[in-house]
Amino acid sequence: MNKIGIKEAGFTGYPALDIEETRKFYGEIFGLKEGRVFEYEGKAGWVEFEIPGGHTLAIAQANEQWQPNAGGGGLAFELEDLDVAVEKLKAAGVKILLPPQDHPICRMALISDPSGNTVALHQKKPNHPECQH
Repeated sequence: MNKIGIKEAGFTGYPALDIEETRKFYGEIFGLKEGRVFEYEGKAGWVEFEIPGGHTLAIAQANEQWQPNAGGGGLAFELEDLDVAVEKLKAAGVKILLPPQDHPICRMALISDPSGNTVALHQKKPNHPECQH
């Protein structure tokens, strides 16, 4: 048991300056399946996306307390093929902040969502500890 009783990660959240633009980004460009949508004043104010593996990404209309931040915490998507994904994102006009970088046990790239949040793209190498059997 951990010190404060954490059971699991509830969700990863990103604030959105334009929630409809950000909704299209994660739904159409990334291809994530949309889950729950909560409205605020007749418009989507919170949109959840299902991530394979049982995690949820939530985007919410930004307010004074929660603003997009390129240097803030972030989500890393594990990819089948990092290079293919980066090329598809480039073709869709997505801003690449850091092209694919080679590290001892993985490869990573960084992109920006439409609100300026940094999103990591990750691919484990065969020698990654989680890939060892």
